[in-house]
This record gives sequence, structure tokens and C-alpha cells, in this order.
Amino acid sequence: MITDLLGRPAITRITAGNVSDVHVAGDLVAAAGPLKCLIADKGYDADALRNKLRADGARPVIPGRINRKRTIRFDHKRYRNRWRIEAAFCRLKDFRRVATRYAKLAANFLSAVALATLIAFWV
Repeated sequence: MITDLLGRPAITRITAGNVSDVHVAGDLVAAAGPLKCLIADKGYDADALRNKLRADGARPVIPGRINRKRTIRFDHKRYRNRWRIEAAFCRLKDFRRVATRYAKLAANFLSAVALATLIAFWV
């Protein structure tokens, strides 16, 4: 999920449970269009994603993992705003259907997430 500056979900994708977050990041960034910066957690620490963001003119604010050979410098002040995406997920989990994932099909679950997003953030 990508949120706007206010923490409202802008782009949402559903993946399988065994897919890493960084594999979907390229698709999300492409769907978002031009970005100034991307704030993400250590799960998105990949050189390919960082290079793609820099090529598109965006600044990656992603801390490096502990097992990196070269330490990554990032803007700690901007990274403090990552709470907005976490708050968006917590707000969506207030809806029981989203939190427990009653839907077996991904399309049905994505519909429930879209309805919860509409009610929680846009109405």
C-alpha cells in the first residue's frame, strides 16, 4: 500500500502470503507516478529499488538491514513520518472483515479493503 501525505491509502495491491514486500514495490512505485520521496521500512531494502527510485528522481528513505556490508545513510527526520502507513493499516484492521480475512478469494478481499478504505478515509 502507498499512502498520501495525510496517511490516506492511495494505491493498494494484494499479494500471496509467501511473497516478499520488495517484489511488489516496483509495481506500486510505477502505479504511483512521480514521487518526491518514498518512506519504507527495512523490508524494502534492495539496491534495485533504490536505483529505480533515484532514476525516477525520488529520494529513498529506507533504512538498511543489519546484514548489509555497506551501511545505508537515510534521513532520520523524514523516516519518523512512517507512522502514517502503520496508522492506515491499523485503521483498516478496525473492520472485522479485513482484520480476519473472511474472504477466500483475493478479488473479494480486495473489494472488502476498498470498501473499508472508502468508509474509513474518504467518507
